[in-house]
Amino acid sequence: MNQHVKKSLLSMAVLLLAGCAAIPPDAHIPVKRDIAKADLATDIHLAREGWPQARWWTAYGDEQLNALIEQALRDGPSLEVAAARIGSARSELSRSMADTGIDIGGYANANRQRYSGTGLFPAPIGGAYFTTETLRLEARYNFDWWGKHRAQVAAAVGSLNVDRAAYAQAEQALAAAIAQSYFRLQGDFARQDNLAQLTAVQTALAQDRTRRIDSGLANADTGHAAQADLAQLRKQAAQLKTDIGVEREALRALLGADHTALADLKPVPTSAVAHTLPARLGIDLLARRPDLQAARWKLESSLSRIDAAKAAFYPDVNLTGSIGLDTIKLENLLQAASRTVYLGPTLTLPIFDSRRLDAQLDATRTARDERIAEYNQAVVEAVREVAQDALQVQGIEQQIAEQAASSAATGAQLASVQKRFERGLADNAGVLNARLAMLRERDADLYLQQVQRLAEVALTNALGGGYHEQAPLATVLK
Repeated sequence: MNQHVKKSLLSMAVLLLAGCAAIPPDAHIPVKRDIAKADLATDIHLAREGWPQARWWTAYGDEQLNALIEQALRDGPSLEVAAARIGSARSELSRSMADTGIDIGGYANANRQRYSGTGLFPAPIGGAYFTTETLRLEARYNFDWWGKHRAQVAAAVGSLNVDRAAYAQAEQALAAAIAQSYFRLQGDFARQDNLAQLTAVQTALAQDRTRRIDSGLANADTGHAAQADLAQLRKQAAQLKTDIGVEREALRALLGADHTALADLKPVPTSAVAHTLPARLGIDLLARRPDLQAARWKLESSLSRIDAAKAAFYPDVNLTGSIGLDTIKLENLLQAASRTVYLGPTLTLPIFDSRRLDAQLDATRTARDERIAEYNQAVVEAVREVAQDALQVQGIEQQIAEQAASSAATGAQLASVQKRFERGLADNAGVLNARLAMLRERDADLYLQQVQRLAEVALTNALGGGYHEQAPLATVLK
């Protein structure tokens, strides 16, 4: 290697080092919450341990519910926005990947101009008109020595993973919302039927009171009280009818269906499903909650943007080359003598750009701090939701056990009154009152069953609704 080449390489190395702007230190990095330590209080537990399964709603064995959720996941309007965001993220990733590697383009030009007679070119060029034709194939290669483009691609991958997780979250939220709306409807259907029986018995009791009053065996106050109770039952029936109509419209909106949908929706008795709660949450909660995955990928994407901002502090080296044809006479364009060749490096030094680079880096670090705070808050909220929903299910189970005892006692009372009535030891009013008490207990049973279904769905959704993290897109790209 001769002395001239050595001096050239040394000069280039000095330029590279001198062209590096100083990267300001990262003074404060927030602490990311360790989700592995996330757990529930020891007194929060259910009879069975485990996580929800995919398509958890099929466990209820209700074909109507299955069809509604499948329809919503296929055509639901709330998923269209999430799908559009995935498309935008894919476009951004494609653009970022297009900036890496070799960039090849073609160039063609034809122009006619008059050269100045007193300019750089003397006669016969000066003062004459000439037509110039150019064909050129250009190529540009960015070495990306400092990983700027790789970091930008990684940030775009992170954003796409965020939107994929957000789509999964939208799916789970939609399935849970439809299941809860459906269970409210079914609960109201069952209570409406029970209320019709209550109204019939109360009507019979009011008629019995009227007969007793007409016979002089009771005062008018008992008749007024019976009529007041009957009016209250009719008011409850009107409210239930309104609730059913409102809930049906809410379900139509979730499905994105028109006014003719759900016309054939039928009352179906709901079956009990054994609900589960994992013994520990920890890192599994991160893998099974799409919203936590979205928060994690937002943080990963922000870290990649910091890497890209740091790489901008270093010199940028590109290699540019071209081959082509250039002539001032069209008939000579394709001749060998018209060919042109160019090859040369381009060195960009951020010497006087430190303030802008500092501001860009500070912005990315601030965004990272926000993402860490959002991630930590998402973890806290996720654990809170699981704990509260599990306590709700646990509490309802206890209420149902007590309600069963109350219903059993009321049923025994009804059986006793009926036996005494058959022996002539009790009147018809006593039997009707016992039946009213039994039907009111039945209404309480139905209400608790409805609340239990809603709490089960809420807990299932809080545990991720059967979601499990897919292979990250970065792995697929590799």
